[in-house]
Amino acid sequence: MLLRLRNPASDRLPRMRTTAVVAALLLLVASCSGEPDLPPRELPPAGGQLDYQLGGAYQPDVPVKIVVRDRSKIIDGRRYNICYLNALQTQPGTMDGGLDWWRKNHADLLVKKPDGEVAIDPEWAEGILDISTVEKRNRILEIQKKWIKDCKTAFFKGVEPDNLDSYTRAEGAFDLNATKEFMKAFVRYAHEQGLAVAQKNTAELGDAGKKEIGFDFAIAEDCQARDECNAYADAFGNDFFQIEYTDEGFRKSCSDRGGRVSVIRRDRNVVPYGHADYVYEVCPPTV
Repeated sequence: MLLRLRNPASDRLPRMRTTAVVAALLLLVASCSGEPDLPPRELPPAGGQLDYQLGGAYQPDVPVKIVVRDRSKIIDGRRYNICYLNALQTQPGTMDGGLDWWRKNHADLLVKKPDGEVAIDPEWAEGILDISTVEKRNRILEIQKKWIKDCKTAFFKGVEPDNLDSYTRAEGAFDLNATKEFMKAFVRYAHEQGLAVAQKNTAELGDAGKKEIGFDFAIAEDCQARDECNAYADAFGNDFFQIEYTDEGFRKSCSDRGGRVSVIRRDRNVVPYGHADYVYEVCPPTV
């Protein structure tokens, strides 16, 4: 009888080849994502009904799937929660991150006018953060890293950094390119925490918001009134969420995109339910 001896090396070969193939495929997937070393992050459901609660938290309607609240608020545990923070401007008042807080602790990180006074966004009475140099950008981000971590600790799944258009109010201190550089580092850090990040307004970024900076989705205010909605659709497909503050813009948006993109109508100050100025509408069902 012919005795066939086993060859341990040849026995291991198919398994070794399989393992190598799997490893190569995983590496390819990671390389395609561009972020192989980052934890997974969850995006808000495209087309999901949004509630924008920056003026105060309240119980959303049953169909609402996504809630945006200030970083100081508690999440709604049954929904996808987005953490709002002011990335390029101060908050008003004396709160942590407020104008008085920045003046007291980091006055040199505020844009100054030629007369030495702090440059103020006149609509919201907020100071402009100075991201004109690498050193200042790094210092501001170090401060905001705690806020981003707090969003993660509070179980938010996404972050909405506001006022990407502050360069238009910065007295010439910095431009859109400085904003891009700052937000690249901001988004990278948020992604390291497993948080998705929204591009807030700033249609002039075009597809750079997604392709260069790394934003995962967009939140657009009054894009219908500003004739900017197509810019977000081109960059993010249906992964953008639209807030209109006028009846005309809201109705036109519902006609153009309702049923594909999440569109809501809110009052300008996004006050909580029960306030006399409260407005919240969603597009009627499409036939």
